[in-house]
Amino acid sequence: MLLRRLLDTLWLIAFWSAGLLLLLVLISILGYLVYRGHSVINLEFLLASPKGLPLGAEGGILPAIKGTLCLVLLAVAAAILPALATAVYLAEYARQEGIRQVINTTVQCMAGLPSIVTGLFCYALFVVRLGFGISLLAGGLALGMMVFPVIVVTARDALLAVNNHYRMVGLSLGVSRWYLLIRILLPQAAAGILGGILLAMGYAAGATAPIMVTAAAIATPSAGNLWEPVMALPYHLYILFSQQVSLDKAYGTALVLVSLLLILNIIAMWLRHRNGR
Repeated sequence: MLLRRLLDTLWLIAFWSAGLLLLLVLISILGYLVYRGHSVINLEFLLASPKGLPLGAEGGILPAIKGTLCLVLLAVAAAILPALATAVYLAEYARQEGIRQVINTTVQCMAGLPSIVTGLFCYALFVVRLGFGISLLAGGLALGMMVFPVIVVTARDALLAVNNHYRMVGLSLGVSRWYLLIRILLPQAAAGILGGILLAMGYAAGATAPIMVTAAAIATPSAGNLWEPVMALPYHLYILFSQQVSLDKAYGTALVLVSLLLILNIIAMWLRHRNGR
């Protein structure tokens, strides 16, 4: 009995230590970004276009913010309907274990693909084969393909988390499965699904590799034309850092990007917690 208590205490200490270590790493990263990047954060930095020679040494990141938002919204718009349809099929209609297993394995494999592989495939398909060129449309579709499995998994889990009594009562009363899905199950799972969509948006906003080969440009005056390249925060950060344009502005850009991702993730976790309750 004493040995079991000792082991339980040791495991508890190990788990808390691991959690505190992760929290410490996160706080350290945020603290360092704030320390190095807060000096350049002002209205001009957020609302002006990049200037100077080399480009980005002066001015701001407004076109990159606009381009990132356009890419994220287009990615979610492209992925949400097929992802929700797949999640609904897996949670409510797939009765054959073999088919369900094949789809789940495919979704997991898509989620595990390196982002550069997804980017190269989308470059070959959208940029070259379909003739979209380096453009907002090609980049948005590439990010949509990347976030598709994220939305599928979170929406499927949200639907499976709905109390099964709703299904049993609805079917016993002769309610059609479609009516039950639209009026009961989806509203019950809405918070979890929305949380998954926000997580997917954060995932897309931070992706660099897919847009490097499909959408990103060092500078462009447009941010909303589907057939033109766009600036994006991750790629702009890469240019600022790799080309040694301005380390201060690189840290400021990183701070803006991380702040955006944190906001999306906090909202998503709150919604998933609400759905879990």
